[in-house]
Amino acid sequence: MAASLVYLGSIIGGVVAAVAAIGWSARLVFGSARLPALRRRRTDPVTPQHRPIEVVAADLRRLARQLERVPAGAPMARRRGLQAAYDDVLVEAALQLGVPQTLTAPPDGRSRDAERLRLQAALSAAGLVCD
Repeated sequence: MAASLVYLGSIIGGVVAAVAAIGWSARLVFGSARLPALRRRRTDPVTPQHRPIEVVAADLRRLARQLERVPAGAPMARRRGLQAAYDDVLVEAALQLGVPQTLTAPPDGRSRDAERLRLQAALSAAGLVCD
């Protein structure tokens, strides 16, 4: 009895393996399967870790124009959101150009406004056209 079960199991296993091999070889022939590569070479280009400085400068100019054109009756959340976005792009430009900045440290108020103006002047001195 045990020998017949082993014999039946080997027949079923052989049929399953044959069907799987035929299916894989058909996919290989028609192009939907590939042979396993021992070592795949990386063909993707290396992406830069930061945005190009031209894009950062364009964002600075765009956000500055939007800040200037906020209407008088606009919600304060809109102005603060634009100001926060402008500050983030200023910090990004400072990091890319190697300009020291502390814009993220001071809280909202006059000290932050003074640091923003200092950073704008430092970026302009570094060659970035902000306005």
